[in-house]
Amino acid sequence: MQNIKDLTLSEIEQGLASLGEKPYKALQVFAWVFHGGAGSFDEMTNLSKELREKLKASFCISRPKIIVKQESKDGTKKLLLELEDKNRIECVLIPEGNRLTLCVSSQAGCPLDCAFCVTGSGGFVRDLKLSEMADQVFVAQSLLSHGQKITNLVLMGMGEPLLNYDEVIKFLNIATHQKGMGFAPKRVTVSTSGIVPMIERLSKETKVNLAVSLNATTDEIRSRLMPINKKYPLKILLDA
Repeated sequence: MQNIKDLTLSEIEQGLASLGEKPYKALQVFAWVFHGGAGSFDEMTNLSKELREKLKASFCISRPKIIVKQESKDGTKKLLLELEDKNRIECVLIPEGNRLTLCVSSQAGCPLDCAFCVTGSGGFVRDLKLSEMADQVFVAQSLLSHGQKITNLVLMGMGEPLLNYDEVIKFLNIATHQKGMGFAPKRVTVSTSGIVPMIERLSKETKVNLAVSLNATTDEIRSRLMPINKKYPLKILLDA
């Protein structure tokens, strides 16, 4: 059954049209899923019972499982989540002054094999889906006390976001949609090791921030630490 958290607004419109429903209802469903974080279709109380039953028959809503939760003295919380296929990913809540940042993973494992990175040493498993990135936000938010909320997102967890571009851009668009997660673009950051063509594409398709992981000031040292530098050396990366 299709996980509705894997659908963009236009895809939800198409799904409702196939059920004989009016397109305008898609925005209501989208808001319940990505703004309200609804865990079931029964929670969508401004939709008719008939529509809710149609949705239940056609779609599911994912619920990630927390395997381990670790908390440090400064309030940072690291969560190990189990996905539907039993793969595991991490996300981290980081408090700093008035900000509460969630560090989101974009892949299970990582293909880049940077010398300093434990994730890369374990190899690459697969890209994460839109739903699996969105669920990190919902499960982290569910642990917060009343009145607390995540203020910032950084795609700086497991994986290279720009190697999972299609799903990541869907996530970014929903994260910054007013009826989606509602984050201002200036409060969302994508971190990359330097995938040059995707940096250029990202700049045209979203207004979020970009962070580049350099770790060295010469190609010789950076290529030793980060093999991706052999493909996109510093001058090309800095131009992008």
